[in-house]
Amino acid sequence: MILVITRWLVITVSILLASWFVSGIRVDSVLTAIIAAGILGLINVFIKPVIILLTLPLSIITLGVFTFFINAFLLELVSRMVPGFEVEGFLSAFLGSLVISIISWLANFFIVSNNTGKPKRKDVIDMEKGDDGKWR
Repeated sequence: MILVITRWLVITVSILLASWFVSGIRVDSVLTAIIAAGILGLINVFIKPVIILLTLPLSIITLGVFTFFINAFLLELVSRMVPGFEVEGFLSAFLGSLVISIISWLANFFIVSNNTGKPKRKDVIDMEKGDDGKWR
């Protein structure tokens, strides 16, 4: 649960920074950014995979560059759903989605899904010896 909240906050900060860097994006308040980040996260989980699957041939032809256009479209969709979050035009949505993607990728790179530092691979069994001498 903490990981979900952390990623939500990362997207919120990314949206706020995108509004600072891109002149065509405006966010009225931090609460608006939090709501926009939540909706953007839900759209990325439920709608984006369907859109990527439907546009897979175009993504293959463009070597994945079309995904940036999908991100821009979804950011513009969020701006139409959240009052106080405005994106003026497709170019602003495209640049904003680039900023959000880069900042989110950099921040999520440093977020570890488990705090123990153990490998996240499923084909590795990492055992520890307990105080009682048994391996777990």
